[in-house]
Amino acid sequence: MKSSSKWLSLIVALGILSVPFLYALSVYDNLPETIATHFDIEGKPNGFGPRSSIYLGPIILGVAGLLVFLLLQNITRIDPKKTKGTDPALFGKIGYLMVVFMSVLGLIIVYSSVQPGNFFMKYLFSLMGLLFAALGYIFPSVKPNYFVGFRVPWTLENEDNWTATHKMAGTWWMYGGILQVILGIVLSPEYAMISFFIIMAVMVAVPTGFSYQYFKKHSA
Repeated sequence: MKSSSKWLSLIVALGILSVPFLYALSVYDNLPETIATHFDIEGKPNGFGPRSSIYLGPIILGVAGLLVFLLLQNITRIDPKKTKGTDPALFGKIGYLMVVFMSVLGLIIVYSSVQPGNFFMKYLFSLMGLLFAALGYIFPSVKPNYFVGFRVPWTLENEDNWTATHKMAGTWWMYGGILQVILGIVLSPEYAMISFFIIMAVMVAVPTGFSYQYFKKHSA
């Protein structure tokens, strides 16, 4: 990627990440001196802080999103496997995906502080489901590397194992993520959280088992 394109991509990413901060700035003057900063599983406030703490979530998520974006923008330079032919544009798309995720999460956090309720817990798991579904869609296109994908010993040591595992894992993650989006909307926060961890465990365990069985089958 040309230097000018990288700078443009960085500016766009910074613009997306700044949205929650700008939202917080727009509502700051109308906030009470003390606002809710933490919520229990039912969405009830159980932690409070000065209204300036409204900026904490957007700042933390913005920095995290920016670091991930920069990592993915430069992954072909630092990955020992040199990403084995993966189109750098694909990593750029994943970077933007993470930036948008962090920005939306920041917006939800700010909104929840402005309008306390169960909004945060209600939609957090659906947002996570969307991220998993998007990653599942991308997985089959990702070549072996040490940073992005389903990285277990057997996929990292064998490209065929990597390809087969990511094709299978992509399907599980995509449909598992879609299921979690639906459950996050229709279930109460408590049951949405339970379903999230169950689905997440399955999404990790099944591809791991598949990768190991692929290794055993093809090393016999």
